[in-house]
Formats: sequence, C-alpha cells, structure tokens
Amino acid sequence: MEQYLELCRYVLKNGQKKQDRTNTGTISSFGYQMRFDLNQGFPLLTTKKIHWPAIIHELLWFISGDTNIEYLVKNKVYIWSAWPYKKYTKIKSYHQETLKEFNYRISNDHEFALKYGDLGPVYGKQWRNFNGIDQLQELMTNLKTNPFSRRHILSAWNPQEINNMALPPCHTLIQFYVSENKKLSCQLYQRSGDIFLGVPFNIASYALLTMMIAQVLGYQVGEFVHTLGDAHIYLNHLEQINTQLTRKPKPLPKIIINPKIKNLFDFKFEDFEIVDYYPDETIKAPVAV
Repeated sequence: MEQYLELCRYVLKNGQKKQDRTNTGTISSFGYQMRFDLNQGFPLLTTKKIHWPAIIHELLWFISGDTNIEYLVKNKVYIWSAWPYKKYTKIKSYHQETLKEFNYRISNDHEFALKYGDLGPVYGKQWRNFNGIDQLQELMTNLKTNPFSRRHILSAWNPQEINNMALPPCHTLIQFYVSENKKLSCQLYQRSGDIFLGVPFNIASYALLTMMIAQVLGYQVGEFVHTLGDAHIYLNHLEQINTQLTRKPKPLPKIIINPKIKNLFDFKFEDFEIVDYYPDETIKAPVAV
C-alpha cells in the first residue's frame, strides 16, 4: 500500500488549507489517481489495522439495496450511525440518548430502526433503483453479454434525490473494463475523499466488489484504479497521518472468496475470509459529520 502513503505525502506537501462543510478544516488537493494490481494481493492497509468485517458488511448492504443502518448496527458496524443520530437529536423524541444508546435501540427495536435509522436514498437505493432502473443487475448482464462495451457504469449521483440523502455520495461513479484476455478492472471516481478514515476503506471495498463480480462472471481480476476529486486530510487527523507515515508497509493479505457462489446477490458475510493480515495497531481519529 505504498500508493496510499504516497497520496498522504503528496497532499501534505502540495495541498492547500481549505474550510469545509464540517467546519473542521482540511488540507486539500484536487485530482489524484492510484492504481492497484489485484493479482498482487488484497489492497487492505497494513500501516494501521482496518476493521475489515465492516468493509464486507457495508458492501453487502449496498448490493442488497438497503439504506437503513439496522443491518449494519446488528453486525456491530457503526460507520453510518452518526448521520441518523444527528438528525434524531433534533426532534422531540430525543431524550439525551448517547450515540451508543441510539445504536442499542436501532439494534434491538425494529420499529425504532424503521423510524429513525434510514439514511434516505443513498448508495444501495441508487445501485438497485435509480429512478426505476436496477443499475447493478443491468451491469452484471451487460458485463456478461457485451464484455468489451465502454458503457459499464454504476452511478450513485442522482441529482433528483441528492437533497433527500443523509450524505450525498462521495464515491459517485464506477466504471468496469474487460480486457481482451477477460481480466476485469474497475475505476472509481470519488468526488470527495477523507484520506485518513475513508479512503483506505474505499480502496478495499471496491477492490472486493471487483473480485466478487469477476468470480461470478468467470473472469480474472485486473486493476482497481482510484481517482479522487477533492482529496483531503482533516486538520484534526494530521497527527494520525504523520504517525502512519513513520510505519513501513507489510505484505498485502489475501482474501478468500467462497468459490461456490456464482451469483453476486447470493454472497453472505461467511463467504469471505481474510488471511495473512498482520497490520500495525489501530490509530483512532474523530469522524467529521
């Protein structure tokens, strides 16, 4: 994952200080690209421990078309909880519950989760029902029947529904590419990238999606190409970034995917195993909401 550390160094050296929506402040640079050969290992960051179960659960949640955090919270994945919690704190039903207490209610009270856990028409909704179009199903069909097309696109950016989303999509446009020797590659255009917390997660997530699609279609894996628009380091993440830059990357782990699964929509969490993952210790940092 030297590519990721180079991104950190580049933004620290070339970025400019910039205010942002969260009022945290960032060092920001516009336009950056990384490439990962998926035959060299699973691109999961090793200079800090990444909670990889959350990556798998979130991706399966996207694929299912779900937009309610209930599934995530029941599986101890809390990466999306801050947004519905923030909304909940502004209504009459809020009685000073902490975020931890909010997550407990979401996990144990289905009616409460239905009422307060939805994020609006975020990624899963757009992937599976973009103004009536199941983009993901069409993508799978087209990759199989017309692999060399230049139109293998999955979009999460729906202007008609942006204002109803808890957070407009950061990873907005995904394009897939099949080479003459049937290797599947993916390019993600990410309009906004939180380099310390979000970007390592996004790299692993879309690499995994590429590997899953390749398996069910009988293709080999190629590259994951990650293109960033506003690539930024929050000012309250500078110490964490600099700590990470003192660490040396370790060999990439491998991910084992159940070879029996031949339909993208049949995958479950138990179909994945990460092996040979020996990262450095976790580095904690606050999330800007």
